Amino acid sequence: MNDFLLVGRVARAHGNRGQVIVNLDTDFPDARFAVGEVLHVGVGGRVEARRIESVRFHQGRPVIALEGVDNMDAAEALAGAELKMVAADLAPLPEGTFYHHDLVGCEVRDRSGHLVGRVIGVEGTMERSRLVVGTADGGEQLIPLVAEICVEVNPAARVIVVDPPEGLLDLN
Repeated sequence: MNDFLLVGRVARAHGNRGQVIVNLDTDFPDARFAVGEVLHVGVGGRVEARRIESVRFHQGRPVIALEGVDNMDAAEALAGAELKMVAADLAPLPEGTFYHHDLVGCEVRDRSGHLVGRVIGVEGTMERSRLVVGTADGGEQLIPLVAEICVEVNPAARVIVVDPPEGLLDLN
């Protein structure tokens, strides 16, 4: 079974030749949205594999043409569609960076071993990521994903050790 990762969502149709504008959900748009890449397009409970036939970037967002989508009506039908890639097809990341899906589910503990909570999401860009940590009382903590605070990140062991500055965990 393939695990799929969200890399973007179709914002809307663009022009009358079937192109769509994509809202990004990736820190690597040039790699994810390249001619020849295969995206798995989820619409109405169905997922269809479609190859990217053309791509250009406009105001930081990709404008893409997908195989089999060749007119405005077909493109408009994709509005809101999730664009995913097979996780196994993604290249390894540079040292010290992580895919969001590798962090979700990790326990977050402070240096003394006290459980802060479990990562339920990651927000922000690669340069300004924050862990969204669900706490035992049903609340959430936002913890900047920076080396000075997240002193040990071990997705294989499903643990992140934090050394938060005084008061950080009291903010949320």
